[in-house]
Amino acid sequence: MHPHMSSRRFRRICRRTLVAAAVLTVSAAACSSAQPQAAESSDLTVAAFNPFSGPDASFGPEMWAGCQAAVTAINAEGGVLGHKVACMSVDTHGVPNDAVTAAARMLATTPHLLGVLGPSSDEADATAPLINAAKVPMFADTGESSFDHNKLQYFWRLVPADDVRGYAMALYAKSKGYLRAAAVFGNDVGSQIGVPTLVRGYSELGGQMVVDQKIVLGQTSYQQEVQQLIAAKPQVIFTETSPQANATYLAELQQLGHLIPVIGTDVTIQPSWFNAMAEAIGKPALTKYFVAESPYAPAAGAGWQAFNKDLLASPSVPKPAQWSTDSYTMTYYDSVLLMALAATATHSTNPAVWNASIPAITTASGAVQVHTYAEGLAALKAGKKIDYVGATGIIAFNQWHNSGGGFEIAAYQSSGDLSLVSQITAAQLVPLIK
Repeated sequence: MHPHMSSRRFRRICRRTLVAAAVLTVSAAACSSAQPQAAESSDLTVAAFNPFSGPDASFGPEMWAGCQAAVTAINAEGGVLGHKVACMSVDTHGVPNDAVTAAARMLATTPHLLGVLGPSSDEADATAPLINAAKVPMFADTGESSFDHNKLQYFWRLVPADDVRGYAMALYAKSKGYLRAAAVFGNDVGSQIGVPTLVRGYSELGGQMVVDQKIVLGQTSYQQEVQQLIAAKPQVIFTETSPQANATYLAELQQLGHLIPVIGTDVTIQPSWFNAMAEAIGKPALTKYFVAESPYAPAAGAGWQAFNKDLLASPSVPKPAQWSTDSYTMTYYDSVLLMALAATATHSTNPAVWNASIPAITTASGAVQVHTYAEGLAALKAGKKIDYVGATGIIAFNQWHNSGGGFEIAAYQSSGDLSLVSQITAAQLVPLIK
């Protein structure tokens, strides 16, 4: 993803295979313990540090798929400087205290740790400083605005900030003429992170947030909150909760005859959300009322083709095709390849050595553009500078180690396909980003 992503042509989002069981079962290596799970026989380890259990359990499999696809590509070329690479799952449960314990154990007990994928918004504030202090590069999937002006030397981010995500949702609502809205978000850290900027951006665009609800996850009914929303008379709902909470809330709203358009975050277009909501309110209502934003990463181009080939060839990813068009899975893939290429470029697998070379392999002037690990490896061996353009497109880190881009608005079809409804470009977002 990059600042000029708006120049790319629109795409129809390819079909995703929606298998609920695969969301919760990633492999024997990706289980629900906070203990780091032993990587397969290898010399170097990449830790997938994310929730694999709890309300945000869907985050882990998404990350696991990208990590496995990347190590498939790397090991096919002999590894990194002759060292084989493997992924290791570390379950944070999406709980800061648990994540701190898991991070400490991971850092203390994992030899030859090449790098970390994560942390997510659930645990980033609590754990990113710990990982940074250990001088281990992390490619975080947190959208927290607290990292917009990041000062951690070993922190890198390829996903847009939550405040930008909120602005994208607000812009789409404004384009549809929705000037009265309800914010219905879970009370967990990850769901709440982007709400303040969503509210602010929506207000700056002339909208009014008539109700702002923090939903307690795991409840069997939300009748009180639903009644409050109906009384406020919004035209649209902005939302992110757990799949079950979203399904229960919308079903009760539907039963009272007040189902209205819903704009979800990118989290709500994962397989578990589709299955839960389709069962609760029915596919006709879901396709009529629900859309969601997602970072824009086109399923096209040499980088994506290599990613998809490696993904489908990954034996420890159940139903790998379901992740083929998932923009987050693409960022995890690119992140691991960046680790490997940076290590190769500096002739060192020591993270404290290769970390600083990340910008040089993504934006170097006069460099040869490469789209795969094999191409990058060949160019580096030939003594050339490289500019890696991967599954997510051009990567351009700013001074705060952030590389973001535009968004797409997607809607479900009853078949389970996602179709492109609209696009929010990086240029449209600039006036709202402070």
